[in-house]
Amino acid sequence: MVSAQVTNLAIILVMMQLAKKVPFDDPQVLMGVRAMYILSNVLILGLYLYTQAKINAKKDMTTLKYVEPAPMGTGEEAKPVTTTNMDYDKGQLRQLIRSQLMGLGMMAVMHLYMKYTNPLLIQSIIPLKGAFESNLVKIHVFGKPATGDLARPFKSAGGFMSQGQPKSDKASIESAEKNYRGGVKEE
Repeated sequence: MVSAQVTNLAIILVMMQLAKKVPFDDPQVLMGVRAMYILSNVLILGLYLYTQAKINAKKDMTTLKYVEPAPMGTGEEAKPVTTTNMDYDKGQLRQLIRSQLMGLGMMAVMHLYMKYTNPLLIQSIIPLKGAFESNLVKIHVFGKPATGDLARPFKSAGGFMSQGQPKSDKASIESAEKNYRGGVKEE
């Protein structure tokens, strides 16, 4: 199976070539591309709201314990977290919505202020694809079991500034609970 990053790269390359052939000078074409971008964001919002409704309907109060890695470069300790699957999923969904709104804001600045039109095509497809590939949508909308790669806490995509993966093994949790001071400074 091909990874999401490879397919995203392929989509970007194809859409960049396609964008060169689109006559953005024509006001009707430009309005059509804008409408496609808006429709894409409305679909994503609808998908996330539907996912939220499914999370609320399930009311999965199963206890979830994991160790949240310390932010990179802060010198803080890893923090033990005890929550429920429902609260964890709601927090992850808030992050997805916040990320989508940030992308929408950046695209608005790029298009309205800087007058870039080509990214509208790419940003109509990549975020929509990402929304359908998100772990929460796979679990709550498509009904896949929360095992393997979909097990909570979700593994974050490794990036340049990633802070590490949450740990859910018993030894890590016990160690973090024993060592975590809750932000109290020693004098």
